[in-house]
Amino acid sequence: MGSNSFHEPMWVYPTIDPVWLREIIQELHIHPVMAQILVSRNFRSVGEIQRNLYSTLRDLHDPALFADMDKATARVWQAIENKEIILIYGDNDVDGMTGTALLTEFLASIGANVHFHVPNRTELIGQTMMMEALWRAQEKQATLVITVDCGITAAKEIKAMVDQGIDVIITDHHEPTEKIPLCIATLNPKVVNSTYPNRDITGVGVAFKLVHALTLYLIRLGKLDRHQVDLKSFLDLVALGTIADMGALKGENRILVRYGLRRLRRTPRAGLKKLAEVSNLNIADIRAGDVASKIAPKLNSLGRIADPIDGVKLLLVRHLDEAERMAHELDLNNIERQKIEQLVSADVEKQLNSSPELLQHKALVLTSNEWHPGVIAIVTTRLAKRFNRPTAMIAIDGGVGKGSLRTIPEFPLLGSLRACSDLLLDYGGHDYAAGLAISQENIPAFRKRFIAIADAQLQDQDVTLKLLIDARVDFENLTFELMESLNLLEPHGNENPPPILYCDALQVRPPKVVGGTHLKLYLNQKGRQLEGIGFGMAARQGELHHKHLKLRVAFTPQINVFQNKHSIQLLIRDFKVM
Repeated sequence: MGSNSFHEPMWVYPTIDPVWLREIIQELHIHPVMAQILVSRNFRSVGEIQRNLYSTLRDLHDPALFADMDKATARVWQAIENKEIILIYGDNDVDGMTGTALLTEFLASIGANVHFHVPNRTELIGQTMMMEALWRAQEKQATLVITVDCGITAAKEIKAMVDQGIDVIITDHHEPTEKIPLCIATLNPKVVNSTYPNRDITGVGVAFKLVHALTLYLIRLGKLDRHQVDLKSFLDLVALGTIADMGALKGENRILVRYGLRRLRRTPRAGLKKLAEVSNLNIADIRAGDVASKIAPKLNSLGRIADPIDGVKLLLVRHLDEAERMAHELDLNNIERQKIEQLVSADVEKQLNSSPELLQHKALVLTSNEWHPGVIAIVTTRLAKRFNRPTAMIAIDGGVGKGSLRTIPEFPLLGSLRACSDLLLDYGGHDYAAGLAISQENIPAFRKRFIAIADAQLQDQDVTLKLLIDARVDFENLTFELMESLNLLEPHGNENPPPILYCDALQVRPPKVVGGTHLKLYLNQKGRQLEGIGFGMAARQGELHHKHLKLRVAFTPQINVFQNKHSIQLLIRDFKVM
């Protein structure tokens, strides 16, 4: 099975339900195309649609629904009253950085003696994150450690902290893989018997919930005035971390990101302003896709090849001059990360071309002792998406492999990793993004078993690349009114992708290659002409050599602004010659 065969997705046409479609249009008075998108996305009641499209901050869940929240708030306030030193210890990705910055800023604002740390990869050589956390806590003489986006799988290390007289509050959202650590409080929606309704909340989301609960607790105690804390001021950090960690953009996460993006567009944070500048973004118009493709990768590059603590410092810095210097350094670091990533990607292509049998199974496991472990997560994500199958990349150094895994909805990872746990030194993460550590000699056995599990569980259709289409639309219906209606679906991201529509149209002149790799299409339907742009599709120009071809085109409509003129353009997802 050659790699080229994976580039032709199977089109999955929209669900048709005329009765339900009519009810949505009548009850909600929304555009028929928008209504069809909601039918295709399996919304089953008007109430569910209203909650999805129109929920506000008032609809966020009560933070007290975390079972241990009362213990956590009481212990934090005790530490503040007793002038104890508190250490915030976060994971080294954007989710961890944003949560660490959020908790540090809030606790400092209410008088806490608070320090923070995010470990870099060099510090962790030969020890786990939580053992490093113990060392940091002892160094700072902290008597309370609050983890951010980490800790749930570190029962042994947290016991060592407790034995040293250090209290621990875990805030995390990863799946527990062993017994829950014994500590003051565990705030995690994925623990057994959790009473918190949103299992998809991210690490920064859990940190925000702790801040929300602390605010309510201190207001009840009379220690804070209701107007002293503006919780909305933290939502830019929540949005940034949630988008970066691919939190599912539905329910509560969707509310947090929607309002968080509004906050981000007028953020007072000097670091975020300068980060947008070096990313060539107008922060006043920033969208979720900009955060995912431009802002988050720059911050994440620190955790991959440099020092992620600089990311927290950038999020907290107040002076524009200092923020500009830090953002510029971050940009240079990201360029270096991209170079390293390109080398790894080139080596992956070489492996795939020289060993096509690697793609004959329903999972892909690749290894090398030449890869930088800091960038394999990005490449793994790309491969899993490209080939639509569970994918693991393992970078080997000093006899130990560090692995990154990504998957498809039909194949949650953690159960499979549990089935391989006797071969692993460590593993953890989510069902759709996980990591592992493994002795080099166990890698062949792991590859064989992991692939066998995937081959047994998955059908051919599961690993067939699919293009999920939301609605059919004619050119006459592609209006600015429709575009305004489609804005209700934003913010887009994981589990809430931009809508994909389709139509049949005539090609009125041959396509043109633009920018070296992109394809511009010129289409006509019933006298209306529209242009389409297919990013990275230049290689398909040969399919469209005739002028008057009839095409079926899948696309996302966009508003294009050129010389202050607004027009509707099609972002081409795929096309077929009819």
